[in-house]
Amino acid sequence: MRYRSKLAFLLVFSAWAQQQPNPAHGDMRVDSTLVLVPVTVTDARHRYVLGLEQKNFHVLEDGVEQQIKQFSGEDAPLSVGFVVDTSGSIGSKIDLCRQAVVQFLKTMNIQDEAFLVTFSEHAQVLAPITRDTDKMANQLMTVQTGGMTALFDGVFAGLHEMEKAINPRKTLVVISDGGDNNSAFSAKEVLQKALESGVQIYAMGVFESLGPLGLSLEEQRGPRLLSNISEQTGGRAFAASRLDQLPEVAARIAVELRNQYMLAYSPLNQAKDGTYRKLEVKLSQPEGMTGLVARWRLGYYAPAQ
Repeated sequence: MRYRSKLAFLLVFSAWAQQQPNPAHGDMRVDSTLVLVPVTVTDARHRYVLGLEQKNFHVLEDGVEQQIKQFSGEDAPLSVGFVVDTSGSIGSKIDLCRQAVVQFLKTMNIQDEAFLVTFSEHAQVLAPITRDTDKMANQLMTVQTGGMTALFDGVFAGLHEMEKAINPRKTLVVISDGGDNNSAFSAKEVLQKALESGVQIYAMGVFESLGPLGLSLEEQRGPRLLSNISEQTGGRAFAASRLDQLPEVAARIAVELRNQYMLAYSPLNQAKDGTYRKLEVKLSQPEGMTGLVARWRLGYYAPAQ
């Protein structure tokens, strides 16, 4: 079926949007009043830097420094949603998309959980969120490709399903050629929902020349759309120059997620006004270490009354 309006889309996915309580996991205990900020730190050679302490991090919201209430540099349990393009433009590339999901699943721990969303002319939750992920890749094998591309509806569906997640660390991995020509939701609306929910988005771009005419208009816009949404949420977009690189890219994303710091603070600005709050993370570099670079989600939307 095709979603002909946002209302129809929301009605369909409301059944998947039942919120579950968030128990504590590992060293990071989270309550609803805290803002979570995943931070990736790399050195001048782009290697992940571990072993930093809370005193090395400073979080600013709209230019005002906040007090970090909780800090973790450990590999905390992860909730990950795979959002996979099955439209006609993917075609024979679907097998490598599946291999990328399989590669990522190999890195998951016993407390991690995952789900699978596919999209072509409409989005569907093919495998609801679960810790039993053994059958997930097999379910993707049965999918047929074809039709138009509702990329933003697919990401929106993933954000809905993520509301069931019980782990505080939440990530969507989007595998697509980036084109969108059939969504009810816009890129702006999807980005706002992602920033409201605190979900990091990583994108794996599947880009391939269409012969002498080159890329379609949608595919030309694809890298920019995926990159913008990813960077705003603290994730990254990876473009595979060769299709056989997809499993390798999936492994890189998994490694990055295992090497992040989690900061949590209670905002000094307690107004529930639904406004956008800009985030900045500054590093106090330890003695003997230089050239460290941090990456974080660039902002979030405060809750509304």
